[in-house]
Amino acid sequence: MNLQNKVVIVTGASSGIGLATAKLLDGQGAKVALVAPDSPALRQAAKELKNATAIPTDMTEEASVKAMVKEVYEHFGRIDALLNNAGKGYEGSLEFVDTDKFLYLFKLHVIGPLIAMQAVIPIMRKQGGGRIINTSSPTAKIILPGLGAYSATKTALRYMTLVSRAELAKDNIIVSVFYPFITSSNFGKNVFRGPGAPAQGSNRNLPDPDSPDYTASRLVAAIGSDKKEITARGLLYFVYGVIKKKLLSKS
Repeated sequence: MNLQNKVVIVTGASSGIGLATAKLLDGQGAKVALVAPDSPALRQAAKELKNATAIPTDMTEEASVKAMVKEVYEHFGRIDALLNNAGKGYEGSLEFVDTDKFLYLFKLHVIGPLIAMQAVIPIMRKQGGGRIINTSSPTAKIILPGLGAYSATKTALRYMTLVSRAELAKDNIIVSVFYPFITSSNFGKNVFRGPGAPAQGSNRNLPDPDSPDYTASRLVAAIGSDKKEITARGLLYFVYGVIKKKLLSKS
């Protein structure tokens, strides 16, 4: 897809997958709105990119999200794509989940993206179409003890995405779910941890993580796809990676 002069909102754009995605979009000629809580990293990213603007936003606050979309539209004059990528992890048994933290996670992963979608849909409809991609997680489709709170929010985001896809098809607004593979980022460092969380190092047999640049390349490529669910890696890649790690650990 030719992204020259396309206006793209990227949430979670101050680090990890979001920042790598913003850089790749900028390199392909897109106009990028960098959305994340205010930080030196966010401001520095905007300075380094050719045609980007930083819009400090709290994706858990309705007024902040609505103001962000309004500012993007007033600044660029249109919105072609919304990439809801902001996220945070939670590891711990559901029995002991901190409900305040769970509510924060639900706002970040579900309510914030919904408000952003509600704000951009009328704009895209008026333009004749648009693209919305919500970043979920492979854990939204499998049962993993210790990740119930996180996976519940990502499952809700997945379902919301697929329903909105059906509802908006008539308006030429294509909505899809994106599933990244394990990716090297600060995600693991910033995760909420509670009782029942998997032990540190218990994932040593998991495949090597992708780089943020690779995952970003798959997310940017997804903008040009009309598939409803898009994965960065297939199941066979995961199985191969696990077997490889186990064999190496025995050698």
